[in-house]
Amino acid sequence: MKKAVFFLMTILLSFTMFGQEITGQWNGFLKVPGGQLALVFNISKSENGYSATMDSPDQGAKGIPVTTTKFENATLKLEIPSARIVFEGELNQYNVIVGTFTQSGQSFPLNLSKEKLEKEILKRPQEPQKPYSYYTEDVTFENKTDKNVLAGTLSLPSKEGKFPVVILISGSGPQNRDEEILGHKPFLVLADYLTKKGIAVLRFDDRGTAKSTGEYKMATTLDFANDVRAGVAYLQTRKEIDKNKIGLIGHSEGGIIAPIVAQNSKDVKFIILLAGPGLRGDQLMLLQKEMIERQKGISENEIKKGQEIFKGAYDIIVASSANDENLKSKAFGYLKSKLGDSANDTQISALSSQITSPWLVSFLKLDPTIALEKVKCPVLALNGEKDLQVPADVNLEAIKAALTKGGNKNVTTKKLSNLNHLFQESKTGSPDEYATIEQTFSPVALEEISKWILVQVK
Repeated sequence: MKKAVFFLMTILLSFTMFGQEITGQWNGFLKVPGGQLALVFNISKSENGYSATMDSPDQGAKGIPVTTTKFENATLKLEIPSARIVFEGELNQYNVIVGTFTQSGQSFPLNLSKEKLEKEILKRPQEPQKPYSYYTEDVTFENKTDKNVLAGTLSLPSKEGKFPVVILISGSGPQNRDEEILGHKPFLVLADYLTKKGIAVLRFDDRGTAKSTGEYKMATTLDFANDVRAGVAYLQTRKEIDKNKIGLIGHSEGGIIAPIVAQNSKDVKFIILLAGPGLRGDQLMLLQKEMIERQKGISENEIKKGQEIFKGAYDIIVASSANDENLKSKAFGYLKSKLGDSANDTQISALSSQITSPWLVSFLKLDPTIALEKVKCPVLALNGEKDLQVPADVNLEAIKAALTKGGNKNVTTKKLSNLNHLFQESKTGSPDEYATIEQTFSPVALEEISKWILVQVK
């Protein structure tokens, strides 16, 4: 009898699910290593069947076309081959789609609901809370070269006075003024600390990000340097700023941008490089890939194979002429010959597009030592001992060697124990740890930065 009742309930349940409406907005949080990523699928229906788009609010992406949308027997399948994304899930009696999100061979659980979902609250004890003990002002300034307007925050120790100042320069990828990543706001924490020490701070949203205008996707490292130059020019108009005490602090890619700006500027009096690269872009990318894969436990044979394939692709890009219209097709042909049956044409095309984007082509070719050799102002270069993205020893050595070659006599380089790429105290240095660590910015690193600046601006 119990079996008969269970069978009847199953039949009724299946009819209920078939009757449920799959169209509309479906919300979920992708639980990736180290954090949560909000995803939204917008599903509609026409005479030709279902169609959908995907939004990734945390990454500022909206309306990404879903190539395949199928809903049969209470099972939803979504595919975006260009991004190597597949989602498959089953609609249950609670109107929740329980499924798996797969991208580039990695799978993560993802449940979708029509209800508005809330992220888990992450503990970030260092994040300052308003009201602040100092003065802050929302500001805008124009990059007259590229015709875009940058929006940011100027923090001053007090509303009146004249202060030394630093501009914070973010790392790669579209970043807001707080350099927000995985629930952390490192630039907010850094700005708060320095302002309390008597140092004014200007931090701003990258072009095309948050409240700044312009296009991020087509910009290169050299374009971002123009944005920073505009920031320096803006600070010179402020009566609260000591114009003889303007400095730059660049994190990661920002650590390349700072020397590019400083080499041609009499207005920049000092720079700090936080995990700043000293290697040419292609060499850094290969080393980063190797270090992270080894930490993840990937076999040495697979690491070696990947290094050979990507080195060949990067060599083609580095050797290419400016604005080579055939570069993507060259990269596609090379990757197809190397990857064989392990990837289809759609996947190879997506990878080819990624590695031949304007930013990456420029970055792979960029040698930081060229600008570093021309920097004459005082330089502090800090790296975390456990940084897997910009490994400390080789990059600090390259930075010091370039500055010394150029005759710079005021150079300090230091490797900080147990710190990762974000300057958090960490166990392994893996990017997977970033979100799980409560600390946003090591107090040791904050003290090193502020002490050095205060010496420079005496």
